[in-house]
Amino acid sequence: MAKTVLVIDDDPTQRRLLSAAVEKAGFACRTAPDGETGVAIATDANAGADVVLLDLTMPGLSGMETLEMLTERRPDLPVIMLTATSGIDTIVAAMRTGAVDFIVKPANPERVVVSIRNALKLSSLTGEVKRLTRKAEGGMGFDDMIASAPIMRQVLRLGQRAAASDIPVLILGESGVGKEVIARCIQGASDRSGKPFISVNCGAIPENLVESILFGHEKGAFTGAVSRSPGKFVEADGGTLFLDEVGELPLDMQVKLLRALQEGEVDPVGARRPVKVDVRIISATNRDLAQRVKDGAFREDLFYRLNVFPVEMPSLRERVEDVPALVDHFIARFNASEGTRILGAADETLKMLCAFDWPGNVRQLENAVFRAVVLCESEFLQPHDFPQISGVLPEIASLPDVPSQSVPANDVAPARVSLPSGGPISIIEDGEVRSLTDVERDLIAFAIEHYAGHMSEVSRRLGIGRSTLYRKVREYGLEQDPKKEAS
Repeated sequence: MAKTVLVIDDDPTQRRLLSAAVEKAGFACRTAPDGETGVAIATDANAGADVVLLDLTMPGLSGMETLEMLTERRPDLPVIMLTATSGIDTIVAAMRTGAVDFIVKPANPERVVVSIRNALKLSSLTGEVKRLTRKAEGGMGFDDMIASAPIMRQVLRLGQRAAASDIPVLILGESGVGKEVIARCIQGASDRSGKPFISVNCGAIPENLVESILFGHEKGAFTGAVSRSPGKFVEADGGTLFLDEVGELPLDMQVKLLRALQEGEVDPVGARRPVKVDVRIISATNRDLAQRVKDGAFREDLFYRLNVFPVEMPSLRERVEDVPALVDHFIARFNASEGTRILGAADETLKMLCAFDWPGNVRQLENAVFRAVVLCESEFLQPHDFPQISGVLPEIASLPDVPSQSVPANDVAPARVSLPSGGPISIIEDGEVRSLTDVERDLIAFAIEHYAGHMSEVSRRLGIGRSTLYRKVREYGLEQDPKKEAS
């Protein structure tokens, strides 16, 4: 999807010229005649803006004041300043406030486009660094997930509830749906955030090494044990142990795993005494464990121990609304890692990708985008960059349209609030219609109470962006206890 450039300038001629240059370069463009309107558009979750061209000199809210507000409310949004003067003090002040570039009018169209592309690339690199940092520190949260599809909102709600305790979680779903991603988000949203997150693929461990890898071993415990190994349970002490493909564990190891979960201790191979561990267990499988229990391939007592809080991850074909956002996310990631400058995917490409079945789910989409980014010779991914997909689908013109996406990738689509007549929010008081401000305040307060302080859910239900919600909460004096907030 084409990136959106927001032009904020009080001069209508400049807005037209900049819009023409931006759209000619393949970007979508929105305009605002003043700072107030520009800030409203930039901070609106439903509008979206990926980069801003901002005039320095404007009546009312000045360019510097607008920049300060944008930096405060959208610190991730790159802003390019435009001005008829080139004083060094002005440039330094703008850069210190948060501007990424400074262009002197009259702006050369090519210079503007180059600046926009550089700003987008910097934004992608910054976002990727933050993502990798959060992942490395065990601090990924549900805001990092791309989950706009309705079926994924239920997954997020379950994940948020699971994060509030140490309850064992079993994540179910096809291979490649992102089971480890939601496991990391549960860890990041829990009290164990920042503690070790150790992932083990139970299906990839040789059967004769399962015990030593999970529980550890002492030096000389068996042939080849040239040094002591603590094991994955001990490595995860204080944090979370993610047992991926847990259904592949051999039966004898299932017995020892069950004991470790029940007793909170492990017996390293060759050790004289057990080792106490404090570990939160999240497991995942693409198998039908209930059927494996019936077949005698999985212990029933272990199944009940792991399946306390099941979370079912949908396949990608069940959440096709998320495909455009996932594509943009992967493009940004691979731009950062490969040094490419892909701006997005062409509309016909997205149409094709949304129509594909994706048997390998998100992992297959990620690899397909990786290949396309490496091979792409234009600024936008084209259908022919995905030969394995374009070759098996009918003509693109006959495919259904791309599902609408009303919110950015990391947000959740808003839903309308429907209140019954005579409900908890009064519209009329003493025979007069109440002010919009009073009704809005009561509605937000009611929603916060109704959804127990879960601000992500409140923003979804009210159909407003989270930044807007938090601003209104502050304005109306409705601040919540941070410990009660789920996001």
